Amino acid sequence: MVRGFNKGLIPSYQLSALLMAIFFRGMSETEVFSLTKSMMNSGEVLNLSRLSRNTVDKHSTGGIGDKVSIILAPLVAAGGITVPMMCGRSLGHTGGTIDKLESIPGFRTNLSKNDFFRFLKKSKVAMIGQTEKIAPADKKIYALRDVTATVESIPLIAASIMSKKLAEGANALLLDVKTGNGAFIKDIRNSEKLALLMVKIAKNMKRKCAAIITDMNQPLGYAIGNSLEIKECIEILKGRGPEDLKSLCIEFAAHMFLLGKRVKNIQSGKIRALQLIKDGSAFKKLCEMAKNQGGSVKSLENPSLLPSSKYACRLKSPRKGYIKDINTHEIGLTAVMTGAGRKDLSSKIDPGAGIILHKKIGDFTDKGETLATIYTSRQNIMVYAKERLLDSFSVSKTRPAKQKLIYKIIR
Repeated sequence: MVRGFNKGLIPSYQLSALLMAIFFRGMSETEVFSLTKSMMNSGEVLNLSRLSRNTVDKHSTGGIGDKVSIILAPLVAAGGITVPMMCGRSLGHTGGTIDKLESIPGFRTNLSKNDFFRFLKKSKVAMIGQTEKIAPADKKIYALRDVTATVESIPLIAASIMSKKLAEGANALLLDVKTGNGAFIKDIRNSEKLALLMVKIAKNMKRKCAAIITDMNQPLGYAIGNSLEIKECIEILKGRGPEDLKSLCIEFAAHMFLLGKRVKNIQSGKIRALQLIKDGSAFKKLCEMAKNQGGSVKSLENPSLLPSSKYACRLKSPRKGYIKDINTHEIGLTAVMTGAGRKDLSSKIDPGAGIILHKKIGDFTDKGETLATIYTSRQNIMVYAKERLLDSFSVSKTRPAKQKLIYKIIR
């Protein structure tokens, strides 16, 4: 079915029937393994063994303010592991790693395969967009899932993600499975199902894999938007920045070091990651990657040179109390309104647009204190964006319990 549909021999209405059957009936693990292999083998499968015996990739299921990959790739490469990373653009309410990287002036993500391999050999890291040759059947099937309302099927999600990541050729993979109101999968039970299934797919394909289920009930870090998030990445790689983002990156780096056989346990991996940040190696590797791919190193050394929007507007709290909840999905859609994301494939990104949060869950706010700042070049959307953003915050008289950042680790 996959091969026939990819070649145009099987009509879309027949594959739609299969997708609908999978959506309602589910799939056995063996069936998911077969579907993943078929989609992976529908295009080019990279062989990275000549570059390194230990190549480790990372994938996130998507969230708001999730700029972890841009921190993690140079950090782990600075520790001696080859990190070949193919990333995506913004999708719905979530941001895209490629859009964030392209907010660095001159940064090229559409590298040829030869350049991709050359930079991996030279610097152990390269971050590029998905190529048309990697799992092309997945792209066609996803478009059909989108119009047949069969996107939210755990077997289909798992096969889609893993067919692409396995085709990219790394021999180990770290998965960040987001859960919460800002994630594509909102409840923890289904997030665990997806994580476990993807780890089993990797095992079936003889690849090392770990999945970490992480919170997306509020944005990660404070910055939402492309150049705004690059600035926050620079802060983390210089040993500063938000504590939640920093601790998650250190945790992920430790797991990647363990998967790549650079350390014997997670604790020693964390120590190694912290040292690479402290001695400047991780930030230096980010600059090296940017230089390889045509990006402005000056703008990384001096973030004020990164793109900015024309207008800024502060959102004030209407009352005092503790931030109880944040509707992360709505914040993502508000960021899209500012120009930081896409309503559809033809939408143009404003690299300087987005939102900076000043308060997160558990923080106290006085009446009139700033909750967030909106950045945009679209002055006409400012009033509605403020209203929508304000509705995303829930304030309570009592302090809520501390948010859990990591729910579960599956190896």
